[in-house]
Amino acid sequence: MTETQRDTFGESRTVDLGGPVHYVDFGGPEQAPTVVLVHGLGGSHLNWDLFAPLMRPHARVLALDLPGFGRSEPGDRRTTVHDNVKVLDRFLREVAGTPVVLVGNSMGGMISILQTAGSPETVNGLVLLDAAVPGPRRALDPLVAVTFAVYAVPVLGERFLRLRRRRTTPLRHVRDMLRLCGVDPDALPPSTIDRSISLIEQREDVAGMDRAFLSATRSLLRLLVDPRSYRRSMASIDVPVLLVQGDKDRLVPVAAARDIAERHPEWEYLELPGVGHVPQLQVPDRLATKVIAWLEATASARASA
Repeated sequence: MTETQRDTFGESRTVDLGGPVHYVDFGGPEQAPTVVLVHGLGGSHLNWDLFAPLMRPHARVLALDLPGFGRSEPGDRRTTVHDNVKVLDRFLREVAGTPVVLVGNSMGGMISILQTAGSPETVNGLVLLDAAVPGPRRALDPLVAVTFAVYAVPVLGERFLRLRRRRTTPLRHVRDMLRLCGVDPDALPPSTIDRSISLIEQREDVAGMDRAFLSATRSLLRLLVDPRSYRRSMASIDVPVLLVQGDKDRLVPVAAARDIAERHPEWEYLELPGVGHVPQLQVPDRLATKVIAWLEATASARASA
C-alpha cells in the first residue's frame, strides 16, 4: 500500500517494505534512465532538494528515506548498513523498477556499493558522492574523531544524543550539521533550512530515530575498521562508476577517495576544489552538469551492463 502527497518538490509517498519507507518522486521523462538518490548518515530526502530538480529533465528521479531517517519512522526494524541494503534492494525491485543508476552520498554511497555488488542486475550505473570508503592511515579531523568515538560506545552514544537534543534547538542542530559537512547555512535557500527544521519537529519516534542513527553509525564504522569484505564488493563492480569527492570534506578525507580512485582506475574520478561532504547541496548546478554529461557518455555501457 502506498500513500501519496504532493508538495512543491515532487510527490511525497510512503510504501510498505517490511515497514514504512518514505520517498519523493521528482518525476522525469518516461524513457529516461531512473536515478535513485540514497542519502547519508543523519540525512534524508531533503539532502537532494537542490540537486534533484536539475536532474528531472534528464532522468526519472526518486529519493528515499532509509528506515530511521527522514520520514521513515524506524519502528522495531534493524538499521545497520546491511539491513538498509536489504531495504534498498526491495525499493529498487518493487518501486523503482530495475536496473537503475544509484547516486549515493556518504553512507548512502557505501550502501549503493554493497547493493551493486550484491545484486548487480538491479544497477547499471553508480555515482558516489563523498562515499564512506576506507583509506590509508591518516589523522582524522579532531572533532569528527571525537564525535564518532562517542557514537561508537554503547550507552555513551545514546546519552550524548539525548543531551544534545535537550540543549540544542532544531535550528541550531541543522546549522551545526551543515557546517560539519562543509556547507555555509547562510548560502542555502531559506526554504532548505525551514524544511529541515520542520522535519526534525515532525518526527514521532525520536528515541527510535536515535537508536537507528547509532545502529547505522556503528555498523558503518565496523566496515571501515575491517574493510576486507567491503573492498571485495568494490572490486566486483562491473558497471560505470563516477566517484566525486570534495577536497575540503572533514568526514571522508580526500586521501581516502584518492586511494580508491588509484585502486579502481576504471572508475571516473572528479575532485571538487573547496567543496565539503555534500556537493549536492553546496554545488548542485556543477554536480548536476557533470552527472548529466556522465549519463550521456555512459549510456551504451550502462545499456550493456
